[in-house]
Amino acid sequence: MTDFWDKVTKYHPLSAESRQAWGEIISSRTYRRNETLVAEGQVPRQVAFVVKGLFSQYYTAPNGDIVIKRFFPETYLAASVSALLTQSPSQFTIRALENTTVLEYNFHEFKKLTTLYPDVAALYIRYLEIHWVLEKEPQEISLRYDTAKSRYMAFIQQFPTLQNRLKQHEIASYLGITPTQLSRIRAEL
Repeated sequence: MTDFWDKVTKYHPLSAESRQAWGEIISSRTYRRNETLVAEGQVPRQVAFVVKGLFSQYYTAPNGDIVIKRFFPETYLAASVSALLTQSPSQFTIRALENTTVLEYNFHEFKKLTTLYPDVAALYIRYLEIHWVLEKEPQEISLRYDTAKSRYMAFIQQFPTLQNRLKQHEIASYLGITPTQLSRIRAEL
């Protein structure tokens, strides 16, 4: 739990009472490789903090291609956030790429805590600001306008330990390129 508290309190400090209340809704779980946290079409309920392991978040394109949107390695919070907020079926699948141990909690129980504890609400707001505005907008622009090589270099910078844990086609899918293009980029470096 120490890694979890270290991570979340970077967004905003929490009182002992808030930690205790949040801690009461958290449980530990292990997802085996290829097991899903959320399946496309499922209404999600949980948020998972990755203690050890790795998830990918992807959707299946109309032509059957798998398009990876995100990776969730250690210390990341994994969830289909839009589906949680709207209580609607997820457009994405979140699948374990490795055996993955998480601390998970029910999102709606957590949302109740934001009404009871101002520090939890401030933490939640800051999390959304950072990950849904400050990080997401540049990523969307990058995917549209940056070269494949630039996107690959940004991937290496953001996830320095993932190259050895992912298959080439998974990295290529995340970057929006083919595995052949990725091979060429790697050969140039």
